[in-house]
Amino acid sequence: MNKIKLAILLGGHSAEREVSLASGEAVFKAVQALGIECIAFDPKQHPLTKLIDEQVTHAMIMLHGRGGEDGTIQGALEWLNIPYTGSGVLGSAIAMDKLHTKHVWQACGLPTAKYTEIKAPISVDEAQTIMLNIGPDLMVKPSHEGSSIGMSKTGTAEELISAVNTALTYDERVLIEQYIVGTEYTVSILGENALPSISMVTPNIFYDYEAKYQTNTTQYHCPSDLNDIDERVIGQLSLDAFKAVSCNGWGRVDLMRDQKTDEFILLEVNTVPGMTAKSLVPKAAKQAGYDFNELVKQILVSAFGTVILPAIQADTQVPLQ
Repeated sequence: MNKIKLAILLGGHSAEREVSLASGEAVFKAVQALGIECIAFDPKQHPLTKLIDEQVTHAMIMLHGRGGEDGTIQGALEWLNIPYTGSGVLGSAIAMDKLHTKHVWQACGLPTAKYTEIKAPISVDEAQTIMLNIGPDLMVKPSHEGSSIGMSKTGTAEELISAVNTALTYDERVLIEQYIVGTEYTVSILGENALPSISMVTPNIFYDYEAKYQTNTTQYHCPSDLNDIDERVIGQLSLDAFKAVSCNGWGRVDLMRDQKTDEFILLEVNTVPGMTAKSLVPKAAKQAGYDFNELVKQILVSAFGTVILPAIQADTQVPLQ
């Protein structure tokens, strides 16, 4: 077998750079612990062609946000003929765009909240019309950002106008979505399997950037409060939603459970979720019986198959699932 040298791609140029650096560092240590030869590689610091100079054979993508999750780096790696982890160009591009994701889900008959698309600042009359058509309480989101960056909850026309202006500083297309009252869940996908769901409880208005990365007040419940039947339902729905937008390998699907209808409502897909100490995929994996190193191993196996196994130290191997 040819020698394997893995590059962990981290950092990058997006608004999620700091989270990506943290995720990449954690994964880099895990890959080292598995005994695989690896380098940490920041595309902001080096041209991608340096991967060839470094004789990299495979890449593990830990780039969050634009440039890392939108198909750009995936296309570049394919051009360089370097296999990589996670979803391909198409799945990454669709999932990174919240509006296109919703279009696909609607076409597939999958449940998602009412919404509209905005491309320019709105007037008071336009704001009031949106609130009349969708609902008084709304979520405003840049279509292409992750980690809740640029997101706002609104309840008045003035708040909606301000939130749209904020979101437009991040993206030229803005999603205005019905605010769902209920519990938020996330389901991690690993290969063909949905890991145990996690429910999140935060004192913040919603599960925002601060609640995700900067505070200790957020509560994570894994196993969540779901019974066995609901757990199977949310797991299958998440797998269906993940595959509908052409994603594969690993990722995460976020949902709400509408307290009025008891229905699970799809929010978005993350093709390169966080892998920090506070991140959700490692929490779900732990509940499924994987420690962090084993989780990283399974992500590598899902991407590269058994070709990666000879590069892993024998005493770190765990049964494949």
